[in-house]
Amino acid sequence: MADDTKAPRATTNRSTTPVSETFAEYISSDWAERTEAKPRPREQSPFAAKRRERISELYAGKRLIIPAGQTKVRSNDTDYPFRAHSAFAHLTGWGTDTVPGSVLVLEPTANGHEATVYFRGPAGRETTEFYANPEIGEFWIGPRPSLAHVAYDLGLNTADLADLGAVLDAVDADTIVLRDADPELTDTIDGRRLLAADSEALETDRDAELARDLSELRLVKDDYEIAQMRLAVAATKQGFDDVIADRAAIIAAPRGERVVEGTFDRRARIEGNTVGYDTIAASGDHACILHWTRNDGAVTPGDLILIDAGVELESYYTADITRTLPVDGTFTEVQRLVYDAVREAADAAFAIVKPGIRFREIHAAAMAVIAEKTAEWGMLPVSAEESLEPQNQYHRRYMVHGTSHHLGLDVHDCAQARRDMYLDGVLEPGMVFTIEPGLYFQPDDLTVPEQFRGIGVRIEDDILVTESGAENLSIGIPRTADDVEAWLRG
Repeated sequence: MADDTKAPRATTNRSTTPVSETFAEYISSDWAERTEAKPRPREQSPFAAKRRERISELYAGKRLIIPAGQTKVRSNDTDYPFRAHSAFAHLTGWGTDTVPGSVLVLEPTANGHEATVYFRGPAGRETTEFYANPEIGEFWIGPRPSLAHVAYDLGLNTADLADLGAVLDAVDADTIVLRDADPELTDTIDGRRLLAADSEALETDRDAELARDLSELRLVKDDYEIAQMRLAVAATKQGFDDVIADRAAIIAAPRGERVVEGTFDRRARIEGNTVGYDTIAASGDHACILHWTRNDGAVTPGDLILIDAGVELESYYTADITRTLPVDGTFTEVQRLVYDAVREAADAAFAIVKPGIRFREIHAAAMAVIAEKTAEWGMLPVSAEESLEPQNQYHRRYMVHGTSHHLGLDVHDCAQARRDMYLDGVLEPGMVFTIEPGLYFQPDDLTVPEQFRGIGVRIEDDILVTESGAENLSIGIPRTADDVEAWLRG
């Protein structure tokens, strides 16, 4: 049974919930018997089981603790929407319906590990929790699933969170925890490990290795993950279509960038969980600011608007797409020149993608085009070839970011992987990443001819490595200048 008193952030100083015995007896009585919908094993359950097997092989004999994490405070007693840690979601298959505070424990056995998810089960109507606890009570946030329901649903052993204490009591110096998922729980485990080791110095190298290995486990996507990525891209295309359909209202609003953001975010909530990251709606000069998320500017005909957005599904998998659109429907001559250069860089990068090349080669292919174009336009003090030398890199003034990053449960997925597995890693079928070159000519950059200043262009697609090459998952979202103009006319 759930703890009906623990609510450290409940605002008892302003609560008007009745506390009389009469009220408690009355609100606890005359409830119909609750029935849960029959659970169905999730499509992702066997895939999650295989992921756990791979981690189990790496950590034979070691207890592994992977928390989902807790809700995070936004303001006083108001929380951000809960999102489970990506590693927890990857190993369990639980997504947006994860119960906050859940913990996956892989307990070593003679044949590997036994996996159990500990979570706070439903509270009985005889407790005060269900009506008086604003943090976890079902009157406030809805009912929680039963242990049996989740066990069948995920294909995992389940236990009430109250039973996690026995696991913590058994913590030894060899127990390993995913440190950043739940700091409070990590502190508890650290204390137990210090006691078990009879030491004043805590050894956390194995924790860091676990985080690294869980990150690297996501570098190659399985069939379920690839299908989710396709769905996320399709939902994202709908979001871009919605923005184009709202163009008149966007242009009319004093803060039209906010209308773009709201229009796309509405689609993300309809088709998935939310956006995978804060939408960038950068019009005019704002397109030269790489992570412009304030989105408080006007959207003015004659300018370009750079929209970087992605829908996150209920499974947490997200797309990451950028399109740069002429607000009035037609590129000017200079805008088209810059746009075509960026697309040429993106196409050059995509053309080399196949199993066996190194990830960093994608960036190099795009940069060769960026250097060539900026040299051709007289922006570099040296030739393109000289600029590409590692000690020079003049062309990077106009594109300081990288060309690609892995994509999946996180928009910047697998971020804790080792360099020789990521940047210097060899491409394998099933990898999913972005290709997103850009050119950004700041309005006050005196190295840039005046007609280019204030123009920012990025084109970003989501790429799947196949057995024989690559597939652009977002090819259905118009990306050539002619197709973009036709899209806007439509």
